[in-house]
Amino acid sequence: MFTRTLGKCLLPALLTICGGAMADSSPPGAAEAASGDGWAFKLTPSYYSTTHETAATDLNLRANNGPHAMWLGYYRRGDEFEQTRTGYEYTAQYSLVQVVPSLQLASHGFAGGSINLRIGDSVYGLLGFGRTNMKDYYNLNFDPNDSIVVGLGTRLLPQSDLSVFSVIDDRLHTGQTVTHLVWRLTPGSGERWTVDLSSKRGRATPDDSVVSGQAVALTYDHKAVFIRLAVDRKVNFSNDDQTRLALGLRF
Repeated sequence: MFTRTLGKCLLPALLTICGGAMADSSPPGAAEAASGDGWAFKLTPSYYSTTHETAATDLNLRANNGPHAMWLGYYRRGDEFEQTRTGYEYTAQYSLVQVVPSLQLASHGFAGGSINLRIGDSVYGLLGFGRTNMKDYYNLNFDPNDSIVVGLGTRLLPQSDLSVFSVIDDRLHTGQTVTHLVWRLTPGSGERWTVDLSSKRGRATPDDSVVSGQAVALTYDHKAVFIRLAVDRKVNFSNDDQTRLALGLRF
């Protein structure tokens, strides 16, 4: 299965969603950046098991240096489809406003870009806008691509960052909308739990039937390593369900 730019390169900027090819959304608006002491890297191999489809793998390397981030990734599904991608994003912080433009290129002629904003501090608003050239692109983030993002978040809860946001197709007439509830809990130094609950409704193309489904993704970070497990019903607005497993190493 691939998407004809119905996949998301919309939120990569703000929390390594597409840029890091992390395969699951995080609340947009808090870009992962290095401490300023030099380059920091994150290597993420992932495995995708999908009903009625050949299993797939993905390998992504992301590099951060201060406000700059770059990535290189390779996706492969047996002998059916493969794609190499690269991209860049810049995080600009202006008092209570964070602005993150990004650009992504991939084989098969794909190009996409986005601009995303987080406005506020302990309570914040989320806005995003993304566009592609509508070439073939496998959606590793499972939200609409040519879309807008609207949402709210707060860090008022103890050791937590809680956000709710929707990613909405505003170009391809599919009616695709994915709404996320993301809770990040940091109980101690070097440790973090992330829970992403999402609900989707829409069509793969304007001529397809409407589908709806839910997904849950759980991520645990411990110092330099992390593990993520996700179960996604009607993945990419298809009739298939998908289970995803990702391991990661920061260095």
